[in-house]
Amino acid sequence: MYSLDLDVFSTLIKWLEADTPSWLCTVTSTWGSAPRDVGSLMVCNDKGEQCGSLSGGCIEGDLLENIHAGKIARDKSQFILYGESPEEAERLKLPCGGTLGVLIEPMSANEETLSWLRKVKNIIERRECITRDVAWSNCGSVVSSQAFSVGVNGKWFAVDIGQESLEKFPVSLHQIYGPQFHLFLIGVSEVARALAKFALLMDYRVTVCDPRPEQIAKWDIDNVTLVQAMPDDGVLEHAEDAHSAILALTHDPRIDDMGLLEAFNTKAFYIGAMGSMATSRKRHERLLSLSISEDDLKRLHAPIGLNIGSKTPSEIAIAILAELTQVRASMKSQKSG
Repeated sequence: MYSLDLDVFSTLIKWLEADTPSWLCTVTSTWGSAPRDVGSLMVCNDKGEQCGSLSGGCIEGDLLENIHAGKIARDKSQFILYGESPEEAERLKLPCGGTLGVLIEPMSANEETLSWLRKVKNIIERRECITRDVAWSNCGSVVSSQAFSVGVNGKWFAVDIGQESLEKFPVSLHQIYGPQFHLFLIGVSEVARALAKFALLMDYRVTVCDPRPEQIAKWDIDNVTLVQAMPDDGVLEHAEDAHSAILALTHDPRIDDMGLLEAFNTKAFYIGAMGSMATSRKRHERLLSLSISEDDLKRLHAPIGLNIGSKTPSEIAIAILAELTQVRASMKSQKSG
């Protein structure tokens, strides 16, 4: 996940409330080696400010320059295809052979627009998903953009281009906006510290839960939510949704097992526990004795992380995040397949 939907919409609302002309830009389609996923968002305004990203390169600069000059999307939405020619791909620093379709929508500071933007923001803040259907006309205007439904499970199915699409130009889009992916870490440890550092760089929201006050007091990484509570209570309050991963990291079954017992009652997309093969077998037996079913235990990744021979806390953290990336990619493939 490259840009955070909540940040994008919060910023757009703030600009429109200040009556600042603004545009919502969406990556609608990609071909070849594209720098961003379909569904990536960016907002910009006539002051040259932006939030979010479409390419991580020069597309943003070119887009802002043309919008500011009034050359594109001045009073109606416009679809632009970047990187069609080798010269343009080189000029804009696109990957070799990559092209990028972007829908640019001028946003009006009226109550109708602000109403649906606030609705999207509020739903994402509740860690739910919402869809927005956009009908695209051949003359370059958005015909309808107010059809919403709530409760879609999965940020990874970002944009669905309708079957009636004309080659590379979308006729209708089914856009899903959703919350940031979330790591819920049970237990303060060196692995938890390494995980938090790397996960923040990967745009995860991170929560660390530990019932031991002396361990909470040792935490020294910013931008992480600290929860001093029993892990089952922490899971119930903070990690029930389908965008959360719950990781047991203490090696203490009195703490880890309590969190795992509650984790199986959630929609978490990943549940994992750290430990050796022998430790994992013992944990499996304990959880069965506590009335956890074999079907539930199939959700548990243990030992946690990809088997890459990791030993140090940083290596273990990399292995865990690599497995999370693999799981998310598999979900995306299943949703779009």
